Amino acid sequence: MPIPPLPRNPLTRTQTTFSSRAVESFLRAFGDNDYPLPETVRVLDEIITDYIIETCHEAASVAHHARRAKIKLDDFKFMLRRDTVKLGRVSDMLETDKELKRKRKAFDTDEGAVIGKDGGKDGEDGAGKRVDEASEVKRKGGEDGEPKKKRKKKDKRGGDGGGDDASTVRSG
Repeated sequence: MPIPPLPRNPLTRTQTTFSSRAVESFLRAFGDNDYPLPETVRVLDEIITDYIIETCHEAASVAHHARRAKIKLDDFKFMLRRDTVKLGRVSDMLETDKELKRKRKAFDTDEGAVIGKDGGKDGEDGAGKRVDEASEVKRKGGEDGEPKKKRKKKDKRGGDGGGDDASTVRSG
């Protein structure tokens, strides 16, 4: 049986988790005054912090139920399965993150083709080869551009590896 969390006394809490400017900006974005009351900022900070902590605890219990020690992204998705609005927002944010990573990778790749690893000009590395040609050679296998040959595995039975001799053919 899990241990119940200790009750928190909001009057003894002195340290805020989020900066007061961030919370004030959040309140302003949703139509509050330009200068919200400090009590409002404190209460909203406490509500947000409690929600994040409870969400993480629920995701941890989902991971524990799946017999895992680490929390995965799928645990959060599973926990939010009944709240379609939040689950949809999380899915949208994850898709946006993947798209941004893909675009950053494409941008970094284009940048790397212009300047080599050693800082050579016109996409040449220190040996004078073009960077894209060097990576193409590595991908294909050898320096001459021919793919590497695969080695055949030796037969562990000690024979020549096949054939229809008497030791390999079973009769009827």
